[in-house]
Amino acid sequence: MLKTAGQQIVRVQEHLRGGEGAVTFHEFLGKEDSYGSGRLFSRSTLPAGASIGAHVHEGEFEVYYVLSGEAEIDDNGTPIRLKAGDTHLCPSGQSHALKNPGPEDLELIMLILFENPAHQ
Repeated sequence: MLKTAGQQIVRVQEHLRGGEGAVTFHEFLGKEDSYGSGRLFSRSTLPAGASIGAHVHEGEFEVYYVLSGEAEIDDNGTPIRLKAGDTHLCPSGQSHALKNPGPEDLELIMLILFENPAHQ
């Protein structure tokens, strides 16, 4: 199966989880394409100063892989910084928040998979 760039769903969400600015998602796969194993696989862009507010993942985990720019993560209250090539994992039951502190766009891959797909 081929899904061209033109077939990808592009959506913009303002103030995601109470964050600042807008996040643009270019969805490679959504929940309906994931055979019950997850709900998001996307290339996402946060412009300078944009953020995703703190939130908890229950029954699922989220992975960020930074393509370009810098990310500031609140990992259960612990601040960490990521740069291109770095990965962050937020396991089920944990919380995180994301901010682009830099002057350039933050581009990252976001993946959300269910903790136990057989039970979804």
